[in-house]
Amino acid sequence: MHAWGYAGGLKKNPEASLAGIWDPDAARGDAFARQFGTERFDAPDALFAVCDAVIITCENKLHAEYVELAAAAGKPILCEKPLATSAEEWERMRTATESAGVAFMTAFPCRYSPAFRRLRERVAAGEIGSIRAICATNRGRNPGGWFIQPELSGGGAMIDHVVHVTDLLRVLLGADPVSVQAFTGNNMYGQVWDDTAMLTLEFPGGVFATLDSSWSRPASYKTWGDVTMNVVGDKGVIELNMFGQGFDHYVSDPRGIHLAGFGSDLDAGLVDDFLRCVRDGGTPPITGEDGWKASQVALAGYESARTGERVAV
Repeated sequence: MHAWGYAGGLKKNPEASLAGIWDPDAARGDAFARQFGTERFDAPDALFAVCDAVIITCENKLHAEYVELAAAAGKPILCEKPLATSAEEWERMRTATESAGVAFMTAFPCRYSPAFRRLRERVAAGEIGSIRAICATNRGRNPGGWFIQPELSGGGAMIDHVVHVTDLLRVLLGADPVSVQAFTGNNMYGQVWDDTAMLTLEFPGGVFATLDSSWSRPASYKTWGDVTMNVVGDKGVIELNMFGQGFDHYVSDPRGIHLAGFGSDLDAGLVDDFLRCVRDGGTPPITGEDGWKASQVALAGYESARTGERVAV
């Protein structure tokens, strides 16, 4: 889903070129290659032979396989979230990238939101005092496709949406959650996969966060979804609406209102940072470990929903 945004970011950067893509779906790959003026290769190895770095945007359950292939080819890697759907997958990726000595970065574009950066600055400046609690959301429309095939995605709405906000919470609070209580439902679509999820994350020192991580927006909703935070401190409150830049555009369409958005390109910011890491040989600003820490929260959430108990992370 984010491949188009990352390819667009590469095209915008004057220091990079899109060497090509590999996609097992030839028709989809050819259409993508035409759109971005590049070449579709018939096999991953053929692509690795002509590129300096790799961005992996495949199905979640295939991340480990393609990370291993790219690492074996000696290529720095930017991998889509959720990074892993099991500890075994994470261990494969960690071992492969460390053994090959290649940079391994997780795709968390929300870190590049100017609104989130301003939130961090204001919290660090002590504007609201010590954080006591956070009410957060990451709600959207059901993306369909392999996202609703648990054998490829590793779950449903919870694994898809929890990781973004978990990463932001870890950055904002400077700590990892210690436990998770979660509830899931399938009341929107009535299928085996979860389309709604509510979590409470407990952090050290008694700070807690609630998170609505759902595909609860209908197909007619004016935008894909949201990322919001209501950050409560002992001296005040700051509200974040990450994608609130836009205006309602009413059209003669049975789907109703569309949101005409504007603002910063978060995908391009992520890609630019990855390219700096590749060029300068530095440590990725968002590591594979960061990706795994966020994935662990979603996996603990599934265990909590299954058992009805709070689960340690």
